[in-house]
Amino acid sequence: MANISINKILITGANGQLGRDLIHVLTTRGHEVIGTDLQENYSGSEKIKYACLDITNYENVKSVFENYKPDRVIHCAAWTAVDAAEDEANKKIVWSVNALGTENIARVCNALDIVMTYISTDYVFHGNGSEPWKPEDEGYEPLNYYGLSKLEGEHAIRRNLKKFFIVRIAWAFGAHGNNFVKIMLNLAKKNNIIRVVNDQIGTPTYTPDLAVLLADMNETENYGVYHATNEGGYISWYDYACEIFKQAGLNEIKILPVTTAEYGLSKAKRPFNSRLDKSKLTRCGFKLLPDWRDALRRYLQANAD
Repeated sequence: MANISINKILITGANGQLGRDLIHVLTTRGHEVIGTDLQENYSGSEKIKYACLDITNYENVKSVFENYKPDRVIHCAAWTAVDAAEDEANKKIVWSVNALGTENIARVCNALDIVMTYISTDYVFHGNGSEPWKPEDEGYEPLNYYGLSKLEGEHAIRRNLKKFFIVRIAWAFGAHGNNFVKIMLNLAKKNNIIRVVNDQIGTPTYTPDLAVLLADMNETENYGVYHATNEGGYISWYDYACEIFKQAGLNEIKILPVTTAEYGLSKAKRPFNSRLDKSKLTRCGFKLLPDWRDALRRYLQANAD
């Protein structure tokens, strides 16, 4: 489908890992970007319009969207602390942000005829078996509260909108937030032996690469549900850790593969099968993300101490 001209794109979670990468890509392409977040100011280097936004407050969402009149909204804001989401004290705010906040945005987008993009997760699935999950699969049964709240966000979009993108990702990493690569490198500063699970299988998603895809999508009307992670095959967290230390030149670190049961430190259950089928991207004219090893190389080069 031919590209279309977009004047204004509003980003929620502008100060987050994906939000900042998206703003860089979109401003580089010449789009007018409005960044929104709970913080008073945008912390990135790009000069953009910025507004404080509490997505859990419907009237606040309505007011900001009516004021800026975006053509499209890319909704990156979310509660992503998976283990903390299991705490009873946090469940109300997790639901308010991931489920009700997403519904607030979807309702306003519907009223103002704005196209919405929602960043979802492999955690909406139960994670059994070994077959890659397809975008149209509906055997959800999320294993944890985070996944349940993100799935409800998907349902809210479907209830309210016809023009939307839902993009499920997994194992995100980028420069502007905490991620597995940073965790491994920090552990290596204090430990010569590191235990990493080897029975959870998926593929990393590098947020600068994802930002390019999301920008591509939002220059089309090819709406729908998609899966997007980097290419390079399906791996375990153990395989990922081995490649991190190899590329970082930390050959003295010994990595011990353990099962999820042996590791036993997580409050939230994790899916064993996070394989996502991304073939719909090419069928619909979008470029697949680069190999995750290449993405890791670029990340390490860009974030060298």
